[in-house]
Amino acid sequence: MATPEERLKELSIPLPAVGTPRWAYVPCVRTGSLIFVSGQIGVTDGKVMHPGKLGREVDVARGQEAARGCAVQALAVVRQELGSLDMVARVVKSTVFVASAEGFGDQPTVANGASDLLRDVFGDAGLGARAAVGVAELPLGASVEAEFIFEARA
Repeated sequence: MATPEERLKELSIPLPAVGTPRWAYVPCVRTGSLIFVSGQIGVTDGKVMHPGKLGREVDVARGQEAARGCAVQALAVVRQELGSLDMVARVVKSTVFVASAEGFGDQPTVANGASDLLRDVFGDAGLGARAAVGVAELPLGASVEAEFIFEARA
């Protein structure tokens, strides 16, 4: 089986540079073997991917793309922390926040955009515990934000 770094190349997924946080936080915190990645918003060409609310301005397919973008950003943070994604033992947990219009209840399907990418990169170790939560608003008008916990290899 290919390594996570090889899988990224096979999937043609470039990881962006990790930006400087706008507010008072750090991109991740490592304690022991766990890496807690701060909330990530999918960004393309310096712009928030698919801003708006699911069930109103954003459809499920675009929401999944935004969730995937969150996971890509998180992988960039983890690579910066560990030097290589090959040092990841597994994804422990994902929490995906979905800006939702009233009556929208398909947050888990939106969250699959992040989960599917992580499984594509790490295989079965890419699927961890998960929560998909509908929220009223997200920073910068984002439709999706996600935070992650990864376990590093010893």
